[in-house]
Amino acid sequence: MSEHALDVGLADFPQHVLEESRHRPVVVDFWAPWCGPCKSLKPILEKLATEYGGKFLLAKINSDENQELAARYGVRGIPSVKAFVGGEQVDEFSGALPESEVRAFLDRLIPGPADEMRRQATAARMAGDTAGALKLLAEASKLDPAHIGVRLDAAEIMLDLNETDEASRLLGGVPDDADPRVPQLKARLQFLGAAGEDEAALTARVAANENDLDARLKLANLLVAAGQHEAGMDQLLEIVRRDRSFGDDVGRKTLLSVFNLLGGGELVNRYRRMLASALN
Repeated sequence: MSEHALDVGLADFPQHVLEESRHRPVVVDFWAPWCGPCKSLKPILEKLATEYGGKFLLAKINSDENQELAARYGVRGIPSVKAFVGGEQVDEFSGALPESEVRAFLDRLIPGPADEMRRQATAARMAGDTAGALKLLAEASKLDPAHIGVRLDAAEIMLDLNETDEASRLLGGVPDDADPRVPQLKARLQFLGAAGEDEAALTARVAANENDLDARLKLANLLVAAGQHEAGMDQLLEIVRRDRSFGDDVGRKTLLSVFNLLGGGELVNRYRRMLASALN
């Protein structure tokens, strides 16, 4: 048995799978002695565990002897392979795949050079070295220009620095569903663009004419950009109540952007209910 592959059971699963996966990917192979396909997949996994030299750990679990674990992780047929990273299951496949497909599965899990630079950039940023973080992210982008995480990390720093043009360039063309952070970062960018407005002048315009929806919209954007989310959302709700068609439904659309910015929680839930009431 390779030093990078071991038999695991219920008692040592937390140590060898959950905890170890916080340091490197752990690939769990649920198998049984009577399973024919298991006998062809198991040697492939063991060979690759040795070949990859510790970049992942192979944990082999006899599902007959560990039925509680098999049930916990939804094993309905074997072989069943499940990948863990950071203490959580992140990927899986069932059946005896050819070696080329198993390699592809592993390569999706194992961090590449760009991921390591991204990790270093995160550490630099947490230590207050923003310039160093950006330099590392630039190097990571050269290694892997298509790496969405690298691009979003850089965009987030640009937003922190109020460099909206560069943040816009980095976020341009990135689909909203490419990463959960994308809608939030795009929302931040949208509201930062309102920072040049005069809050007192806009407030005076709204006080003088409650139907000045353009002023309400600019004021809402400014308030949200300043972190006054409730006040900003109140203005947006008022736009929806007064004229749903204003600016091609911009009140509702901008309110949804605030929800993306905040990312959920009781405040968002409350305003979602208020929005639903205003629409109906």
